[in-house]
Amino acid sequence: VLDRWALSEAHRLVREVTAALESYDTQRAGALLAAFIDDLSNWYVRRSRRRFWEGDGAAFSTLHECLRLLTLLLAPITPFVTERVWQDVFWTTSDSSVDSVHLATWPRADASRIDDGLDIGVRQARRVVELGRSARAEAKVRTRQPLQRLLVGSGAWAALGEELRSEVASELNVGSVDSLGAAGADLVEHTAKANFRTLGRRFGQRTPAVAAAISAADAAALAAALADTGTTEVLVDGESLTVQADEVIVSERPRSGWSVVNDQGETVALDLELTPELVRAGLAREMVRLVQEARKASGFEVSDRIDLWWQAHGRNAEELRRALAEHAGLLAREVLARSVAAGPPDGAAGSSYTDENLGLTVWLNRS
Repeated sequence: VLDRWALSEAHRLVREVTAALESYDTQRAGALLAAFIDDLSNWYVRRSRRRFWEGDGAAFSTLHECLRLLTLLLAPITPFVTERVWQDVFWTTSDSSVDSVHLATWPRADASRIDDGLDIGVRQARRVVELGRSARAEAKVRTRQPLQRLLVGSGAWAALGEELRSEVASELNVGSVDSLGAAGADLVEHTAKANFRTLGRRFGQRTPAVAAAISAADAAALAAALADTGTTEVLVDGESLTVQADEVIVSERPRSGWSVVNDQGETVALDLELTPELVRAGLAREMVRLVQEARKASGFEVSDRIDLWWQAHGRNAEELRRALAEHAGLLAREVLARSVAAGPPDGAAGSSYTDENLGLTVWLNRS
């Protein structure tokens, strides 16, 4: 799905940049190119990182085509940089490429590659990710800690589709992405009280009685009615009175165990329950973080394979051992380790790196 989206956006870019330059609107052309570079770098490449590590030909082919089109479109604006890229990346790797980017044919958009529905879906996925990160931040739960599930509003749920839900789940480090549906009402507690400033204008001396009726009403039902029609009914001394949305202050907060974020009509709810299995999975992610920092400190290249040794100590030692036993494969894949062994190395190895808070020491060598 990410390959299809990247190529769709690349051909959309060709169409829109061409139209902008034909109209001598270089400012719009530049803005379109900058936005595409950001999307390609911070969504496609980052989300496809594991595929590049694994040598996925489809991912490399997609990125190559996107960069080829981008280089051609940038050529009139940044002539020297694009010429260098053309010489280093395209002229040397394709028999059909011409000697210079400035002698190449201007690209044409392939309308069959442009998928407006997929564009909407990916935009929605990225919006859900943004809200999900906000939910984690509010709950002070780091992204490295896996969680069970994320619930999203029905509109977002329908727009995402199965493949994009999987991308959202991976990006937010949750086990599943599900629809809020009927569960939404169970996730949020509502409270309602009178807005005396506006209520008093209409009800005068009866205001305290109306305010008491508002406080005694079912806050969730009251909130739903106000959201639906802008008015609701309350019973005061046996009489049904109509109150309006600006006469009631409705507050909502997540129930214990959930972090709920609502922004511009879009809602996500994050399940915060941490099972022992999830806690150990979080510890494994912390191990990955420590090893990645050690790789960087050791001056290793991103693609270097390593041999890894580890030793747990402190009060978390037993949980760390269990976490590594359960997630040894994850650790090896994430840090590109050919071997993972418990205990310090017998022979020569690189420097040791320790995280005292985590209670872990690691040693690594370039494999």
